[in-house]
Amino acid sequence: MDFLLANWALILVALVSGGLLLAPTLRGGAGGGITPSQAVQLINREKAVVVDVCEPAEYQAGHVGGARNIPLGELEQKLPAAVKNKALPLVLVCASGTRSGRAVGIARKLGYEKAESLAGGLKAWRAADLPVEKA
Repeated sequence: MDFLLANWALILVALVSGGLLLAPTLRGGAGGGITPSQAVQLINREKAVVVDVCEPAEYQAGHVGGARNIPLGELEQKLPAAVKNKALPLVLVCASGTRSGRAVGIARKLGYEKAESLAGGLKAWRAADLPVEKA
């Protein structure tokens, strides 16, 4: 008991830092976005369109089945022609989830309110043992 009273500040710091480390896991993904299982549900139930924002060489090395490739740098110009129905959910994918997170902002600016990033990207998709196609 003396130890707890003498070191209460250190114990408090340890508890707070532990809570901050667990927060992303409890929210459902470290970088925001949706999990691979949530993406599969959107694809199957709501006919979500999957757009891979990787460069063509990365896309050819492996991508989510049925995904359309529009590199992040070209997304603003090419997305409206590739996905005409803005009411459909849009799942944006990249290798790690970083570029797709930026792509969500671009897509929402263009009017795609149901745009979501795949948290963890293709790496998380593969970790969930979901199918990957190669071009």
